[in-house]
Amino acid sequence: MKINYKFSLAFLAILFLAYACEPRDEIIGPLSPSEEEGRLDSIPYNPVAYVFPVINGLPAMEVPASNPLTVAGVRLGRFLFYEKLLSIDSSISCGSCHQQDKAFTDGERVGVGVGGTLGTRNSMMLINVGYNWKQNSANNFLWDGHFRDLEDQVLAPVEHPLEMMNSWDIVETRLQNHPHYPRLFREAFGITYTDEITRFLAAKALAQFLRTLNSAYSKYDSSEFIAFNNLSDAAQRGMDLFLGELGPNFNGRTGECAHCHSFTRNRALFARNNFSNNAIDSVGSFSDFSDNGLGGITGNAPDNGRFREVSLRNIALTAPYMHDGRFATLEEVLDHYVEHSGTYRGPNVASDIAAATTLPTLTQNEKQDIIAFLNALTDTSYFNKTEWSDPFLMADPWAQ
Repeated sequence: MKINYKFSLAFLAILFLAYACEPRDEIIGPLSPSEEEGRLDSIPYNPVAYVFPVINGLPAMEVPASNPLTVAGVRLGRFLFYEKLLSIDSSISCGSCHQQDKAFTDGERVGVGVGGTLGTRNSMMLINVGYNWKQNSANNFLWDGHFRDLEDQVLAPVEHPLEMMNSWDIVETRLQNHPHYPRLFREAFGITYTDEITRFLAAKALAQFLRTLNSAYSKYDSSEFIAFNNLSDAAQRGMDLFLGELGPNFNGRTGECAHCHSFTRNRALFARNNFSNNAIDSVGSFSDFSDNGLGGITGNAPDNGRFREVSLRNIALTAPYMHDGRFATLEEVLDHYVEHSGTYRGPNVASDIAAATTLPTLTQNEKQDIIAFLNALTDTSYFNKTEWSDPFLMADPWAQ
């Protein structure tokens, strides 16, 4: 039979073009990563909502609707929290400055970045950090309230010149080309291609993990539900001094602590979730603070010198204290406020802190009683909590 080669070639060309115009998935089904480089949709995506455990006295946490927690998202966030490739030379991670056995602080006066570079502020505790978020507030995170959302805040250390000194462009490339992270991002967020791995998804995962770091299993908590019978006598006296006139046993003696580390409005967290002048700098005007704190963010002079009122939970684990780490011990903190009671310490301190008023001079025994109460707010139950720990210390981290 004589074959018309010209006709056959034309027919094959038309057939090829017809198939080329069809979506390949509709012809042969979904591609696997081995069939097209960077494609991930052969990996199952079955998101399971993360359920917050019920913890003594802690209220329900507000979570932004744009980033609901999932089991896979929290797991990815844990890996990223301890991942050193986020830093320019792969030498440090978020976990370097936020260590599990120190209530996720680092024990240093100020944060330490790549190559030992020193920051300007103390590394903040991350326990219960998710409770800092308020729906209608623009200033929720860091000492100065620089960020509204955790999702924004966790992006900053990677590119900070005193911290990880990296760029997110580099980090994104590292994560996209990693042998394991594409699978974790697919399981957490349902992405189809590796190039969909972005800083914004990484930030969502990190924020999800941070919102699980919640604690309220101290001696105080075990005592609260049985009329404080588990507190030592010293801690009970310290609590009465801590509460002062806000407590049931007020006898005229007070440490004026509960006004800022609120007991009545948010007893479980021991913080008002607010910013105040902490009366540690003596200045004559709003322009004289060495660190303007909240004022540096808002641009409002009366906010100069105001810093976040931190939770006192696990406070015994988070030395040194204050935004610049100037006090090495709780004794130094109390000595400062007792010695400077009644002293004018700044232009906005009177409206912020009771230390600007005249307080009774606490005796040495009374100060020790307050410290005994603060020690009763320590929770060590999470020190060996696997789901908060560094997965890279395990024999097969990617199997976790």
